[in-house]
Amino acid sequence: MDEVDRQILAVLEKNGRISNAELAARVGLSPSPCLRRVNRLEATGVIRGYRAEIDPAALGRGLRVFAGVRLLRHTRADVTAFERAVVQLAEVVFTHHITGNYDYLLQVDLADLPAYEDFHANRLAGLPNVATVTSYVTMKTLPTARA
Repeated sequence: MDEVDRQILAVLEKNGRISNAELAARVGLSPSPCLRRVNRLEATGVIRGYRAEIDPAALGRGLRVFAGVRLLRHTRADVTAFERAVVQLAEVVFTHHITGNYDYLLQVDLADLPAYEDFHANRLAGLPNVATVTSYVTMKTLPTARA
């Protein structure tokens, strides 16, 4: 991967719907070599896909909560049981296995605080092997330079 590939990725990360001609112009290539590079980046798995960024509030999911989850036990079977269960929860947008004070950090999107209270009490806390859940309610999300 060279600097041109990195430029292509930076542009696509901001706007995955950009035309090949516009992408080529932005990175200083003609369209054919640009398309070959994009195809190679896709084929090698550097570009894993394209997606639409959806406003969660438009779908009735205006509350974002980050939940730190600690497990009771860390045997392979216990970890696998938790992971199989958590990925089935539609409210959980991302599940990160992390180091530190928690074993997992979940991004949970729901309608409102009462919906999260119900989700926490009746679904999340009852997952296999969950010891504790610590919730962090998002007050505001700031845009990044990549956005």
